[in-house]
Amino acid sequence: MTTLVLLDHDDDGTPRTAALELVTAARPLGAVHGVWVGDGLDAALATLADAGVETVHHVAADAWWPAVLAETLHTVRVSTGADLVLLASTAEGKEVAAGLAVLEGAAVVTDVERLERVDGTLRVTKSVLAGTWASTVEVTSPVAVVTLEPNAVRAEPAERPSSPQVVDLPVTASQVARAVTVVRTPRQATGRPDLATADVVVVAGRGVDGHLSPVEELADLLGGAVGATRVVADEGWLPREQQVGQTGVAVSPRLYIGAGVSGAVHHRGGMQSAGTVVAVNSDPDAPIFEFADYGVVGDLFEVLPALTAELRRLRELA
Repeated sequence: MTTLVLLDHDDDGTPRTAALELVTAARPLGAVHGVWVGDGLDAALATLADAGVETVHHVAADAWWPAVLAETLHTVRVSTGADLVLLASTAEGKEVAAGLAVLEGAAVVTDVERLERVDGTLRVTKSVLAGTWASTVEVTSPVAVVTLEPNAVRAEPAERPSSPQVVDLPVTASQVARAVTVVRTPRQATGRPDLATADVVVVAGRGVDGHLSPVEELADLLGGAVGATRVVADEGWLPREQQVGQTGVAVSPRLYIGAGVSGAVHHRGGMQSAGTVVAVNSDPDAPIFEFADYGVVGDLFEVLPALTAELRRLRELA
């Protein structure tokens, strides 16, 4: 059995944590092949060897947009005979997964939290209905395309490092895939981790009333990302790309802190896979308390600064 993994990376060639999580999840399932798009591979080979990637298929930088990337993955999938393609469960990853599944005539399962082979059959587990149920899906098609939630698996090195073979692959996308001109505009750097893959996310809700300093200070202390509810994005207090929810970014951090977040269903749908949920809200009847692991009924402008100060004090003592 062979698993093909899309190796997302930063512009400097550093493999993203989500990509190493995919490799970790793929290792118990069989041989691991990776697809690397663009430059920086040479600097990353040692990291990929430690992760246990056996073969890296290297494609040109102009294959990054979804339609072309889906065709590229299809070419590699056919050449390797892989029966499983793994991608990170981000907006971009799910768009590529959908296009690839159409090309393959394959089953596609998104937002997966765990996967395993049972008697040769792939089984995946995911949350549904805003985290109300956990469902197990058995994939019966010859090829499966799966997107794995960031932070669902902790990235760990392989027991024995590999010696990755690099295969250069020309990009031969169809005219249909190249029919649209795509322009990439880099996001303004904030110094914070990517919202979709961050280990810690602090979300500002309606209760912040436009005052974001307590949320940003706590997020920065924890090395986390800052998210927003739909109301916060609608009001323009934070950019739309920081909105968390069914119509925004889906997050699955190990720690989620909601400040002034009510916990509406459409927001819960975008953070249902979070590990530990902490809620701070002055309304004791806020829906978020129904699914939070820890809840603080209080004024966020008092609670968050006190929490930040205490965490900073404890760090100084450590």
